[in-house]
Amino acid sequence: MNEALSLLLQRTHYLTSYKSSYQVFADVLKSCGTTTDTSLGKSLHSLVIKQGHNSCSFVSKALLNMYAKCKLLEDAHKLFDEITVRDTVTWNILLSGFAGSRFHDHKVMGLFNTMRLSDRDNKPSPVTLAIVIPVCTRSGTDVAKKSMHGYVVKSGMESQTLVGNALVSMYAKSGLVLDASVVFDGIADKDVVSYNAAIAGLAENKLVDDAFRLFYEMIKGPVMPNYATFTNILPLCAALPNAVGDILGKEMHCYVLRRAELEHETVVINALLSFYLRIGRIREAQSLFGRMKFRDLVSWNSFIAGCASNGQWLKALDAFRELVNMKMIRLDSVTVISILPVCVQLFNLQLGKEIHGYVLRRRTLHEDISIGNALINLYAKCCCTESAFSLFLLIPRKDLISWNTMLDAFGVNQLETQFADLLCWMFLDGIKPDAVTILTVVQFCSSFSRIKNVKETHGFSLRSSVLLRDSELTLGNALLDAYAKCGNMDYASKLFNNLSEKRNVVTCNSMISGYLSHGSHDEAHIIFEKMSERDLTTWNLMVRGYAQNECPNEALNLFHKLQYNGIRPDAMTIMSVLPVCGQMASIHLLRQCHGYIVRACFEDAHLKAALLDVYSKCGNVKSAHKLYKSTSKKDLVVFTAMVGGFAMHGMGEEAIRVFDHMLECGIEPDHVVITAVLSACRHAGLINEGLVIFNSIEQVHHMKPSMEQYACLVDLLGRGGRIKEAFSFLNRMPIAANANIWGSLLGACKTHHDVDMGRVVADHLLKIQTNDIGNYVVLSNLYAADAKWDGVLEMRRLMKTRDLKKPAGCSWIEVGSSKNIFVAGDYSHPDRSSIFSILNPLDKQIKELYKSPDI
Repeated sequence: MNEALSLLLQRTHYLTSYKSSYQVFADVLKSCGTTTDTSLGKSLHSLVIKQGHNSCSFVSKALLNMYAKCKLLEDAHKLFDEITVRDTVTWNILLSGFAGSRFHDHKVMGLFNTMRLSDRDNKPSPVTLAIVIPVCTRSGTDVAKKSMHGYVVKSGMESQTLVGNALVSMYAKSGLVLDASVVFDGIADKDVVSYNAAIAGLAENKLVDDAFRLFYEMIKGPVMPNYATFTNILPLCAALPNAVGDILGKEMHCYVLRRAELEHETVVINALLSFYLRIGRIREAQSLFGRMKFRDLVSWNSFIAGCASNGQWLKALDAFRELVNMKMIRLDSVTVISILPVCVQLFNLQLGKEIHGYVLRRRTLHEDISIGNALINLYAKCCCTESAFSLFLLIPRKDLISWNTMLDAFGVNQLETQFADLLCWMFLDGIKPDAVTILTVVQFCSSFSRIKNVKETHGFSLRSSVLLRDSELTLGNALLDAYAKCGNMDYASKLFNNLSEKRNVVTCNSMISGYLSHGSHDEAHIIFEKMSERDLTTWNLMVRGYAQNECPNEALNLFHKLQYNGIRPDAMTIMSVLPVCGQMASIHLLRQCHGYIVRACFEDAHLKAALLDVYSKCGNVKSAHKLYKSTSKKDLVVFTAMVGGFAMHGMGEEAIRVFDHMLECGIEPDHVVITAVLSACRHAGLINEGLVIFNSIEQVHHMKPSMEQYACLVDLLGRGGRIKEAFSFLNRMPIAANANIWGSLLGACKTHHDVDMGRVVADHLLKIQTNDIGNYVVLSNLYAADAKWDGVLEMRRLMKTRDLKKPAGCSWIEVGSSKNIFVAGDYSHPDRSSIFSILNPLDKQIKELYKSPDI
């Protein structure tokens, strides 16, 4: 600063003309305003007073402009009051300074009225109105805006380009498009700003066709589009349907390339970059970004945020690291808010902490509430709820998003006490919940099946009118879904009927899901048939619902109808159809699904695991194993499916090999896969191997055995003839054995003809489960095998007394693409004559082979 003052004094000392001296002061003061160098500016003000230049209007205006540009508005107003001879330019400088902040809108309008009512020499000019009209736009009522327009007309400036542009923008931003159009047509000499204001207004009011019409008028007419035109029109291309928006955007890109002054304009390239990213054209965006000669922070932020929004997390991270390594551009709040969700998706907590450290070292970033909220979300989603809450407590001025983010963190992690306490604290602090808050509470309550709390939240949403303002039905759909999940379909149905005028696809999908989860597929089908619009989720719900309710034919018919309507099945659709293949034991349909998965390039590991599982259930374990070996990235689900497949076919050693390979890969087992491998051991009679695996549950994997695992071990020992050991183990169990375990041991007693132990086991079993006919049949057969006919008669008497009937046995086989069903005692099969003509000779051959007339 001292060097600048010294240089200025040297220059003014050698200048002979007062006018030249004034010019030097004005130039330096202008530089101070541009660089916001307030210290040098105030020092110059002191020098001006000392040298007596303050009486010069030229210097006074330069000083006033410096204070206005540096946002020292009190000093500017004080200087303005000291100026005795004021002209329109002086007023405009002061008005421009106060107009720079919305906090001074009232002051601007007061100064404007003072100027308007002052002497005739200082009447507002077109520049004055161009400054004041935007202030009136953001702060005034419609009446005030009309009054301003009235003043413009009375002052005869309505045809002035500068004033007309401001009025067009004012009306467009107020939603008065017709008035904006009239003003636009009345501008005598339209310039590029006129067109840009009109296009921006039309775009803001969703009048896309009119905006494009004006744009094409610019291209054909004398006024050529500039950089601002493209920043207004390109976002409209991105909002259009994919094919149309893609073509228009590329045409505009070609136009930009034909005009060199636009091609090198960073703002235009940023708009193009944003366009390509918004329509998901990552390759084109990356190419454009790579060819940019100059990238500002907006370029980097657009590319990072665009990659993140398109799920290209690693590309976003690479761009961020490249930006940081440049060390030329400082990160701003947009950069931080764009990269933090990437850390969440990649579960990269370490990078998130590094960014947090960077934020703490930058005061402007540290005080930004949006960054604080994003950091809370980072820690919450990375399972650091305590850190998230500590950060929440450190935020001095929490907004509603802060509270909602923290509530969501507690809700997702099902921290019931903390959630309730935070909600109470929020109400005590006088924070008014919005739709997001209530949505979070509803989802939390439904996760615990708290129907009472769901009703209370529903009531609050009605009393606070939040539900009535829910135009997109996000909250209404969530409430409906919560009632359904809590099992109260009556309330769900009433809410569904109340939303009849505003229903959307999601509303119907929620209701269908609720009915299907309660087995009411007829009601679900009624809603499905009445829907005027369906999405793929609707079809998937219905197909899966029929499959889960063991209605394979209905599920398959709906699947075919889906394809007939031209809808392309996704991975979830195939996942819903696969159980149908298992229910029908249809290897033909299963192979069709497999072929579709390959052709559609679905790489979902869970889908492959489901496919593998159904191959096993359909008896084709060879194809299941082939699919298992071809899966490059095997996770726990894939290993579990293969172990279960081998277990189903009694291939215990193969199942153990897969299980051991999984452990070698460093994958921690869960209860499901351990149960599957124990089941494989019991089917294959691998007692020692099964005992080793069972003992590893606690000793190696540090888990408590489940009831199913206890049942597997008891059955394993029982099938191996070690009945007393199984009975002893059963009595030593830390949890009470259920009917399945006692039933397994009873079956083992029958197999090994241990009548005495069978009677003891049966006594325990029949106390727990009295209505399962299978238990009576097993015990009856056990008595019969030992010729204890009194026991047989007693079992039959109990079955008759309790009206227990054994369901008819059923089997089916697929020949070609046709399914043949056989039920015991049923003679309705159309080919029964041919079937019995083959079965009778086989029956005779079997009897002769075993030489037993009782077979």
